[in-house]
Amino acid sequence: EAYKDSNYQIKTNEGKLSITPVTDEVTVTITENSGSATYDGIEHSATGYVVKSISNPLYKASDFTFNGNAEVKGIDAGSYNMELKAEDFTNNNTNFAKVTFKIEDGKLTISPRPVTLTSETASKVYDGKPLTRPDVTITGDGFVKGEATAKATGSVTYVSESPVTNSIEIEKTEAYKDSNYQIKKNEGKLTITPVTDEVTVMITEHSGTETYDGT
Repeated sequence: EAYKDSNYQIKTNEGKLSITPVTDEVTVTITENSGSATYDGIEHSATGYVVKSISNPLYKASDFTFNGNAEVKGIDAGSYNMELKAEDFTNNNTNFAKVTFKIEDGKLTISPRPVTLTSETASKVYDGKPLTRPDVTITGDGFVKGEATAKATGSVTYVSESPVTNSIEIEKTEAYKDSNYQIKKNEGKLTITPVTDEVTVMITEHSGTETYDGT
């Protein structure tokens, strides 16, 4: 209250305040999200990413924007990379002169479908007719509907020195791919054993009569 402008002749020399950008490089590490599935003929996907780390605590995830497509899709068994690029990220904070985005790959992994095929083991006494067992038991995850079936093709009719393998064949449609399946075969054996009941063969000699004529 004691101050009066008229009592003073004021001269001001006003300074300037400025903030300069941080020149040290800021590294933002981005990790793509991963996903996994077993092949089932259906499309699977992995989406998104996480900010793993930022080298300067003053820089925040809200200081940059993402302009790419954080998604990867796949149907067949295999490994798929999301393939994000550093150029997909834009620094919006002018307080930092150099911001580098480092991408760590995530993957969508689709595993082959496990299928176990088992054919029968069988034996019979020889009867002149083929021994076959065409049915196949399918376990594990089984075939995707419409892609494949299986049958056993082994056949034996006569007694052999060793059993015959009841071989398994996969009947495939156009949709089937070997790489989408992990197949295990348990193939049975087919055997014909000898007839053990006694077999009696009756032999009757031929007879004839002649009058002696010197020949």
